[in-house]
This record gives sequence, C-alpha cells and structure tokens, in this order.
Amino acid sequence: MSQSRSAHIDTFCQDGMPPEDQLPDLIFTIPEVDYPERLNAATELLASGEGGRPCVSGGGVTWTYSDLDAWSARIANVLVGEHDIVPGNRVVLRGGNNPWTVACWLAVLRAGAVVVTTIPLLRKGEMEEVLDKSRPSLALCETTFAAEMTELEDVTWQLWGDGSDSSLEAIAATKPDSFDDVDTAADDIALIALTSGTTGAPKAPMHFHRDLLAIADTFGKILKAGPDDVFTGSPPLAFTFGLGGVVVFPMRVGASTVYPAAPGPEALARIIDEAGCTVCFTAPTAYRAMLGMTDRFDLSSLRRAVSAGEILGKANFDAFKEATGVELIDGIGATEMLHIFISASDEDIRPGATGLPVPGFEAKVTGDDGEEVPDGEVGRLAVRGPVGCRYLNDERQATYVQDGWNLTGDAYIRDSDGYFWYQARTDDMIISSGYNIASPEVEQALLGHPEVVEAGVIGVPDPDRGQVVKAFVHLRDPSMAGDTLARELQDHVKETIAPYKYPRIVEFSEEPLPKTLTGKLQRFALRGSSGA
Repeated sequence: MSQSRSAHIDTFCQDGMPPEDQLPDLIFTIPEVDYPERLNAATELLASGEGGRPCVSGGGVTWTYSDLDAWSARIANVLVGEHDIVPGNRVVLRGGNNPWTVACWLAVLRAGAVVVTTIPLLRKGEMEEVLDKSRPSLALCETTFAAEMTELEDVTWQLWGDGSDSSLEAIAATKPDSFDDVDTAADDIALIALTSGTTGAPKAPMHFHRDLLAIADTFGKILKAGPDDVFTGSPPLAFTFGLGGVVVFPMRVGASTVYPAAPGPEALARIIDEAGCTVCFTAPTAYRAMLGMTDRFDLSSLRRAVSAGEILGKANFDAFKEATGVELIDGIGATEMLHIFISASDEDIRPGATGLPVPGFEAKVTGDDGEEVPDGEVGRLAVRGPVGCRYLNDERQATYVQDGWNLTGDAYIRDSDGYFWYQARTDDMIISSGYNIASPEVEQALLGHPEVVEAGVIGVPDPDRGQVVKAFVHLRDPSMAGDTLARELQDHVKETIAPYKYPRIVEFSEEPLPKTLTGKLQRFALRGSSGA
C-alpha cells in the first residue's frame, strides 16, 4: 500500500516518523484490510450504525448514532471555529469512559487532527511529559479531571462538564450539527497512544486512520459481534485495549456500548446485569473479582468476554466458564500494535494458551539472533500485520522493530500446533491488573522522598492482580524503617504519579541495593531475593 497525499497542514507527526529502514513491514493478507487510499476513520465508524439505533450510554447520557454524529460534528466545529485547529494539529484528550469523551475523540479525527489519549489519573508532572512529547495545540478535559491540569503551560485547555457558558458542551450547542469531515489519507496519523518504557520516559506510538479500522476488521473475526450486541468494559479509552473494546469494535459493527458508572469490577458486574450486556472487555483481575459477585449480579446475558492486559491462566478460565458458561477469549496486544494480534475463540480456544495469530497477522518466536527457534523453546515474540509500531521521535524504534518485525518484549513458546503460550515479559515492565507500570518511574517517585537514598522496584506474583509492585528502599536513617514510613512512602508515590503505580509492598534494606560495577541497579538480584 503506497503512501497517499497527506491532508495534514501541520506536519509534526510526519516529520517525527521513524527512518524508512526502521519502519515495520505491513502485510495485507485478508481482503477486509484492503482500504482505499483516502478515508477518515471517524466518518467510517459513524456510518457503520443506523442513525436511530442506540450507540453510547453512560453518565446520564444516552445517544443514538445520529446523536453522536451530531454532537461530534458540533465539537469539530468548535475545534476549527473557536480554536483554529488545522489538520495535523495534536489535541490532548483527558476524560472518563463516557459518551462525551467518545464525541470529543471522533471530533478530533473529523477535523483531521491527531488525538492524544491520556489516562485521567496522570498527575501534573506526567502530563508535562505528554505535552513535551506531543506538542499539542489544544487539550480537551473533563472538569472532573481538571485539577492541576489547567495550570500547565504551553497548551490551551477547553473544559467540558461544568455546566458553565464557557464549557465545551455549551459552546458546541451553538454550532451546526453537521461537519464536512476532512478528507484524510488512509495513512495520515490519527492517534498518538502514549505508553511508558522501562526508562519511564513516555513512548508515543502513532497510528493511521486505516489502523483504527484494521484492528476491528481483523480481531472482529475472533469476536464475531453484530449490531444487536451491547458492549461494556473497564479499560480506560486512553488504553488501546479499551479504545478498541468499547469504542471502535462496537461502532464498526453498528452495536451499542454502555459505560459503567464507576471504575472497578462491581460497577462492571452491575452494568452487565442492568443493561443486559453481551460483550465485555476487561483484565483477568476483574473477571476473577466478578466471580464472587454472581450471587448479587446476573451475568447470564454475556456471550463474549475478552481478557487481555495480563496472563489469564487456565484456573481463571475454568472458574469463569463454570460460573457463567462463557469461555473467556484470551489475547495479547500492544499499544505499539494498537490492539490484539494473538487470540482464539470458540472451538479454537486452548485454555492456558494465548491462542493463534489473529487473521491478518503473522507471529513467530525468535532467538536473540532474530532466527526462529524450534517449537517448544522459549524465545522473543515477533509479530507483523496490517498495523505496526511507529514511535514519534524515538530512538527506541530500532529496538522494537527489527528486520520489519515488531518485537513486543514478551517471551513465548509456540507449540507444534501453532499455538502461542506466554512465559514472561522480557523487560522491566510490571503488569498489574492490566496496567503497565515502569519500574524506573516508581523508583524515581520514591527517590523524591527526603528519607530515601536508594530505591529498587520489581513486580512480584500475585494471585489476584497477576503482579504487584514491590519496592526495596534504603533509607538515610535505617532506624526509621517501619510500617508508618512505608505508608508515608506509598502515599508519596500516589501524590507524585498515577496512584495505581504505588508499591503495595515496601521492604526496607539496611544495606545499599545491589548494583553493577558501573553503578546500575541490579533488578535481577532483587527478583532473586524475592523469589520473583
């Protein structure tokens, strides 16, 4: 598929593309991903559903496809008319899972701009990194999550949800309910989905308009959803797992989505019961938790339940099937690949295995030399398909993409039948309840406390969360070690970075932490001492 003429006036993203020899090989092996040279993903998604059918519901708002079309058009008119947004500008989006956030997301794409999704829990310092990386022209923020954010410099904020005359919804209500969507190229950048690497510095994978359709048209063959399905899920829209599961996938088939009223498994179980949801996206942790709620909530409406973000495990699969009759669809994806690329459903499921390459993708297990290892041996997972990794201005591109293949950082075994079995992460990311947490980022937060001299962070196994964050701390005054200071350090981390990253276990060390001859922290030694 050749490069099309870009509609972007602001060429920041194109200028930040990786060198040609570091781009992933893209393959288009199924007809569903043979897209025209020009398309706007928002236009395509809104056109997938019948106008009068339900589309999105939550937070006291229920919209049909026509309603969402109208409101996203009004917001696009605000972006262009009030904030002078031009194609290629970046627009930061900070909001919860609700219809207004979806409308904003679509509006940015309709205006030909690039949406930069962020987790609402990010603190001011983390948001400064986002702004520095993406250089946005505007940020749209739900009032609920506006604390600290409006103090950030170098970006204009437009709030919604406060009911004032200056709110986004008030201004949008005065605008036309139609918009001439920008004629973007299929390979214009639509989305920057920020993540964090092992250094803690944010990485910024960029994805095309056609990529947003490709994840639905490939994984859709596994999901097998239709317009009568009712979707729900807990992952934030800022996570590409959530973006696919509760925005792109349902809209692509003309289905509806109901968003839980609050985070957590209980709110998810309640909405499944109340709304009769048929498709659910969440992490294994939540599925385990909902098993203990079946006496209070009826989950029998579910026919599809997709699990990703951490290892599922056969025990969890068996327990959920016994309690509900539903076989969990396991899957592995990556922000760099936008969504799931190995999975299985129905008769193809093998409990404990992640599955087979999703139609349209290829996968292999390689050694450090890049050559495939024999079936049954552990190696590095390499993937390619109609989407791939394109980091914005980041030398780590050369590590993630090698010889055209995307190296996900996961260790896998492939069996003789072609099934892939997850073994471990190959880097220092901690995956807890589906959240990716970078060890160095938590270490830096701990080091900001005046009593901490050294900090080392690892992930340790946990039956409920997959992993939890454990911190080893060497103090200026070792006599201060104890439960009181441990709680103080945990609170300090929660106030410095997103609260879900805090160490649930704090172990004090009287001796300096183990280091290499060059002074680098030896996390493998910490893992060894914890049996992790």
